[in-house]
Amino acid sequence: MLVDRAAIAKAIPHSGSMCLIDGVISYNNQRIVCVSSTHRDIDNPMRTGNELLALCGVEYAAQAMALHGFFTNPAENRPRAGYLVGLRNVSCNVSRLDNLPEDLLIEAEKLMGDEVRVIYQFSLHAGERLILSGRATVVLDAERI
Repeated sequence: MLVDRAAIAKAIPHSGSMCLIDGVISYNNQRIVCVSSTHRDIDNPMRTGNELLALCGVEYAAQAMALHGFFTNPAENRPRAGYLVGLRNVSCNVSRLDNLPEDLLIEAEKLMGDEVRVIYQFSLHAGERLILSGRATVVLDAERI
């Protein structure tokens, strides 16, 4: 694993149990691949009752995108505030995440972007099974617009 949970906690604004990513497997200028087992955690803060709904996978993808931004812009050396402003073509192939026995593999690919806006394509897999996919538009440091 290239990046562990301790390094991830310093790279994104989420802390404690809201930091959902366990590790970064790989990344380059366009793409990041992360892994997580937190969807099975009974104390996952995104749970509703005893369930973690599949759409919560969007937050896993958003954290992967934030990590990608941090690790591909090392000169900034701080997490940037990002605001998810749009989702497109989101497809869920399950209703829940908490009952998946496999770790989640989270992939995000930067399709385009500039200093204040980025568009990512994302997917979550459990084993070979596609769980969630879609496209997200993120505005960075909204006060700069």
